[in-house]
Amino acid sequence: MTEIKLVVACALIDIDGRVLLQQRAEDGQHAGLWEFPGGKVEAGESTDQALIRELKEELNIDTAANCLAPLNFSIYDDDGGQLLLPLFICRRWKGIMQPMMGQKTKWVKAKNLKDYAMPPADIPLIPSLIEILP
Repeated sequence: MTEIKLVVACALIDIDGRVLLQQRAEDGQHAGLWEFPGGKVEAGESTDQALIRELKEELNIDTAANCLAPLNFSIYDDDGGQLLLPLFICRRWKGIMQPMMGQKTKWVKAKNLKDYAMPPADIPLIPSLIEILP
């Protein structure tokens, strides 16, 4: 049986319609690639709960489930299993964004997302963002 890993991602969208990317650490899987914030869904968590937790841990911002809207998902074969990556969009959060793990962040226009090297599971999510953002 194939193991399915559930990981959530968020396209944080600012007032100018730009999407936040963060750069992965240089010492882990997909080192140095740019990605949408998010992470693994822990046992007993919903996707909303996991994303709210991850945004707090990674960027020190607070949001609520009613501020998260599912947009798309990708499935990627990864190390003998499959990675299921739902992408949510979020336009409202509280707090001043601060990278808590020393990661670089960058606000990017959707049409320019393809200019950034990203993990394979993130790449199929880009066209949906280009479609809905200027």
